[in-house]
Amino acid sequence: MQIDEPRLLLLVSRCFPKRLIGHRMMRREFIALLGTAAARPGVGHTQPLALPVIGYLGPEAPEPFASRVLAFRDGLASTGYVSGRNVVIDFRWAEGRYDKLPALAAELADQQVAVIAAPGGAPVALAAKSATTTIPIVFEMGGDPIALGVVGSLSRPEGNVTGVSSLSVEASPKRMELLHEVVRAGRDDGASPLLLGVVANPTSPTAMSQVGSLQTAAEALGVRTHVLQAGVEAQFGTVFETLSGISARGVVFTSDPFFAFRGQQLAALATRYAMPAITQTRDFTIAGGLMSYGGDFVQSHRQAGIYAGLILKGAKPAELPVQRVTKLELFINLDTARRFGLTLPLPLLARADEVIE
Repeated sequence: MQIDEPRLLLLVSRCFPKRLIGHRMMRREFIALLGTAAARPGVGHTQPLALPVIGYLGPEAPEPFASRVLAFRDGLASTGYVSGRNVVIDFRWAEGRYDKLPALAAELADQQVAVIAAPGGAPVALAAKSATTTIPIVFEMGGDPIALGVVGSLSRPEGNVTGVSSLSVEASPKRMELLHEVVRAGRDDGASPLLLGVVANPTSPTAMSQVGSLQTAAEALGVRTHVLQAGVEAQFGTVFETLSGISARGVVFTSDPFFAFRGQQLAALATRYAMPAITQTRDFTIAGGLMSYGGDFVQSHRQAGIYAGLILKGAKPAELPVQRVTKLELFINLDTARRFGLTLPLPLLARADEVIE
């Protein structure tokens, strides 16, 4: 609809003092004032719309989470949303402190962000779910979201929560089997049962179930276990010192973001104590640890980004079934095995997704 000059003048008069408006106003002055008026909130239709905001609740710090954030951005971009161009990502980082997650999730909920991304495990998802029942939440985790109370159904999640789950937690017993296969191959005698350590983070909601499944797997293999807890980095040295003191032949770490993002520290200690160890993430093996076995975090975080983008486009969480990333990857550091004096079975090497020499 066209607006004639008198009506435009009336529009300007509502935004500026009357003493500035008169019928003898120069046309140049009139156009300048009109442009200023149109830029004011609530006047005209030229005001740019605010960009949607994704609240990103991270369990760690930006640096160790960088590869996960990159995968999330990639998935988000595949739906047409690029950070800084047509969407804003507002980050909150717990720095490895799960007890900080509820307050950080509440901050994002108070800001009424469009979506809350809750990647990195059950503690993040549960904190986000406790903070809001209305803002859509997209989680990424390695455990069973039904068993952990995050959703009631995978095919049709109710309420405001959906996301992506890998098999990292379910893979814990397999880590016990893989480590047993390696250390057994290097033994001279098979008479006495092997002793393997199990390390869990006591603050994780999946810790007890994983320890139970690891012990069950160990019993089936005829392996003795010694369970230790580590919820802060300062306890890592004590863990390896204790296991070395009781002549443990290796150690299995439960699936937990706290361990996953401290691969370098754990690999350095495993090397110092010549302790064969296995964790869930490739970062540990790349840093010099012996083995890792767990879900493909690139795929799961990318899918979380896709879901966040679909929700921004109008999809409801209940319309997006929880995705299960079933790919598990095995990384082996052959150089570390040689330094530990271990001879790895050829069938095991053949099964590996990547062997680091």
